[in-house]
Amino acid sequence: MAMSGGKDDGQPMMEMNVTPLIDVMLVLLIMLIFTIPVATHSVDIDLPTPSNVPTQNIDPVKNKIVLTRNDEILWNGTAITPNQLVTNLQQTLTFAVEPELQFEPEPDAGYDLAAHVLNIIKASGVTKFGFSGNEKYRVFGKG
Repeated sequence: MAMSGGKDDGQPMMEMNVTPLIDVMLVLLIMLIFTIPVATHSVDIDLPTPSNVPTQNIDPVKNKIVLTRNDEILWNGTAITPNQLVTNLQQTLTFAVEPELQFEPEPDAGYDLAAHVLNIIKASGVTKFGFSGNEKYRVFGKG
């Protein structure tokens, strides 16, 4: 009786059956995928929900936080420490109209610093918060 296309002349088959090898490799690949830990390095930020209440088109004051590649925090162009950032955010909450806070990290800014600053912003209770500068990274020509 011939097996998998072999000749029925009694000679042993010279080709190796790779089907079991492929099955074992697929099982190992699936096990590897399940054992990879899920990325848990995230910062949850409560973004404001849209409302139908008309708002002012122009804020009287806009503050901008820029993170540099040298791990500096710039508040409206001036370098500050994380403690000064907390103080500045607390002062903005005392205004009658809360100023808009714009967050723009440079492309080479450190992830740890960005996560730390976002945690400070979240803990401060700022509600007018947004990311700016994202248009620089938009990819054109798709679609």
